[in-house]
Amino acid sequence: MKKYLQLLFLGLIMTMLLIPAFAEGTYTLQAGVSIDEVPKAIFGSWNVKAEIVESSNYAIFKPKSTDLWNLSRVGNVLNLSNPFTGASADVSINAAQGNVVSFTRKVDFDNKVLTDVVTIRLNNNTFSGINDIKLEQVSNVDGHVMKSDTARYEIRGEKISGENVLR
Repeated sequence: MKKYLQLLFLGLIMTMLLIPAFAEGTYTLQAGVSIDEVPKAIFGSWNVKAEIVESSNYAIFKPKSTDLWNLSRVGNVLNLSNPFTGASADVSINAAQGNVVSFTRKVDFDNKVLTDVVTIRLNNNTFSGINDIKLEQVSNVDGHVMKSDTARYEIRGEKISGENVLR
């Protein structure tokens, strides 16, 4: 009987902890990381260079790239955009500890799902890190994944503009 009471109590506690995560108006981002924990130095425009370090399919991923990231805060959401391509996505914060930030961006297009998991270490007006990419081709009939390809890029960013740019 004591064991059942303990399980019931544990179940009630878990329910109480999970309810706020699904409540409307909650401003905690994925994994319980608040945008307020993200270092302000991350916000601004960045020139980002990427070089592939491994892939399951080198034919579909570029070996090197240069991109422009604009990271901004819109209310309680972190937004990643590229003013040249017009691409924009809200990202989920996975972790923010000191000068290390990890976030995920997921985009659906043409029966494909592109997921980026980015982990960067900020250092004044630069960052370095890893971008893990997964590209899944999904069935337009039932949505199951038909094919999945991955790539890992080493990334380096240099701040172009934003309030933290030093001279």
